[in-house]
Amino acid sequence: MTNVLFIASVRPQLGVFADSVRKFRAAGATTYLAGTFPLEPVAEELAAMELDGTHQLPRNLNFRSTALRRKARMAPGGMKVWMQAERDGVLRRLARKADVLVALDAGAVYTVWRLSQYYRVEEAHFGLAPALKAVDRVKAKGTTGGRGVLPPMDVVKQNVRRSVDGLPATVMRHATARPVMRSTVGARMWRTAVTAPGVPPKVRIATSRYVAEGMQWAGRTSGAALALAAAASKIPDLGLKAQLLDEAVMKELGKGLNPRDLGKAVAAQLAHADAQFAGGDHEKASFALDRALFLHFHRVLHIDQLSSPLAKDAQGFVEPLYRSKVMDVMKRPQGRRTPAAPAPKGRPLRLLVTTSANDNFLHHILDRYGNHEGVELRYLDLAAQKALKRIAWAGRRVLEDRLAGGTSTYQEEVERLMRPYLDWADTVFLDWSVGPAAMLTTIDPGDTRIVVRLHSYEAFTRWPHMTDFSRVDDLIYVAPHVKDLVESLVPMLRGDSAPRAHLIDNAMDLSGFARPKPADARFNLGLVGISQVAKDPMWAVDVLRRVREHDERYRLLLVGGDMNPKTSRATRDYRRQFDKEIAPLIEQGIVLKLGPTDDVPSALTDIGVILSSSVREGCHVGLMEGAASAAVPVARDWPFYAGKPNSARTLYPEGWVVGSTEEAAKRILETTATEQAWQDAGKLASEYALSTWDWPVVSKAFDKLFLGEG
Repeated sequence: MTNVLFIASVRPQLGVFADSVRKFRAAGATTYLAGTFPLEPVAEELAAMELDGTHQLPRNLNFRSTALRRKARMAPGGMKVWMQAERDGVLRRLARKADVLVALDAGAVYTVWRLSQYYRVEEAHFGLAPALKAVDRVKAKGTTGGRGVLPPMDVVKQNVRRSVDGLPATVMRHATARPVMRSTVGARMWRTAVTAPGVPPKVRIATSRYVAEGMQWAGRTSGAALALAAAASKIPDLGLKAQLLDEAVMKELGKGLNPRDLGKAVAAQLAHADAQFAGGDHEKASFALDRALFLHFHRVLHIDQLSSPLAKDAQGFVEPLYRSKVMDVMKRPQGRRTPAAPAPKGRPLRLLVTTSANDNFLHHILDRYGNHEGVELRYLDLAAQKALKRIAWAGRRVLEDRLAGGTSTYQEEVERLMRPYLDWADTVFLDWSVGPAAMLTTIDPGDTRIVVRLHSYEAFTRWPHMTDFSRVDDLIYVAPHVKDLVESLVPMLRGDSAPRAHLIDNAMDLSGFARPKPADARFNLGLVGISQVAKDPMWAVDVLRRVREHDERYRLLLVGGDMNPKTSRATRDYRRQFDKEIAPLIEQGIVLKLGPTDDVPSALTDIGVILSSSVREGCHVGLMEGAASAAVPVARDWPFYAGKPNSARTLYPEGWVVGSTEEAAKRILETTATEQAWQDAGKLASEYALSTWDWPVVSKAFDKLFLGEG
């Protein structure tokens, strides 16, 4: 005999149920009914059906804990039914013997799924029709007494359209709830369901989202992404496919993970963008391209982790982008109608210095040219004016303008707001090659010279790929390795229309850092700046442990604000691990967190060895300032650039750079072995820093760039 257990949370339609019970019995099944609805009022009707047994399940949680009752008030209906029934011994005995479990209503679905995981149930179904067919299958296989597992994959494939199509959202949420998705079999079954043939796209998409939601609740983030991506593979519509793959990738990015289907998601958005562009819909094409670039250069991939796909093969990483028609349009230079005019003679140079909120590296430049007799200076912070800020970071509108051939209302707005500044200036110096650079190059600058400075951060963003560098006259890099990376990424920077490239160090006044240090500073290692994952302060902690194995007088001083855990899940995870690592060391006084300060020179007086623990840097101002203060520099061979033609080893003097924490510890122990050795090494470092990176030296390069002097 095949044992069938019906479970109901509400009274079934008794006439329909009675007819079905007769069919089940005719098929050779024994039938049992367990319900949380009141059975007593319909006892006679149930008896007439000749069921093999009925059982009244608990109807409420009145005798359970207050905490459980509180939880039940917040839970979906199906979850409440399970809370009432899960401890019922009779129900468990019936389920243990059952070959087929049947949910008669939506409220019973979750309970059926839970029972099907606990016991070796041949099949579990929602509804009488699929359950009746299941009885025939069980009989054909010749198994009884509760053998088997959750519904076999082939059954799911055959019945998925009937069982999913039209299934209410509440039922889907119960059937894909956390415990189900924690089960390997349950999760695999639903992943199979979303790829079953013959399912209408609308149903497939809805089902995959419910499955992803359930897996997310169950802690299976990658499983959720896999379900969405699997469904996307069966969707012919380019827009819907791109949307599902986008959702899949964002599931993993949201948890700080590198998405397995990133390439597919980006390719889908590009294919959709190409199709819309071919059809003349520039708005939709720009939306899809914007998402492709956003995903390809997401900060979790490149900024909030200790590595990046760009470290292995930067040019190979961007090649798929430039195979698309829309990116082919983006890399076409628009050029300028007239070349930039030379610096004027007979009057001061009109210099417009501009940025958007970030003026960290402009103070010395503004001070110098604000007091230069040969310069009339104006400063524009785009973020300080609402209208300018809105156009400065309107990435999607920049894309639409370029795809539309420069005929958008956005370009008109940029013209209206920026033309007065361009008409006044002889030279515009724009710091940071991000949103404002993309915005400014949507219009022809006339004969105004455009100078843009690119630091390091920009290389890991989408903005250089949205900038028309044919309208930039001069591009400043802060270091050779940054130049190498950016030029390998952006095709326009390798062509005839590329701007003139310059290597100029950041403007730093280092003379004020040369202050006397107390003798005990010799044993203080220092790290200035720990607010980004790329700074990798745990490398510095490892160095500290190694030197303390030889001398317990060494300490680590951390200068700067903490990483913001709200930046991303990846940042939050790193900070949590770092805080856990240093907590006992702080308690013992071995690590000191000095926090952010506006007076870095004073903080450096107590630091005898300055570290650069980063995985990548542009030039690492903190290390240069520390060297100027006569702290012994110990720079990690930044892994992102290590072994390349230009790296930390080519930026800094020989001996400053180490390849491992063991080498770092060795250099520290050797250079601080005696007070004299420490002072001598620090003096040499200070002399080099002041003669190479101090503002009186670097300012000559800016004078030559802006004024043609020197």
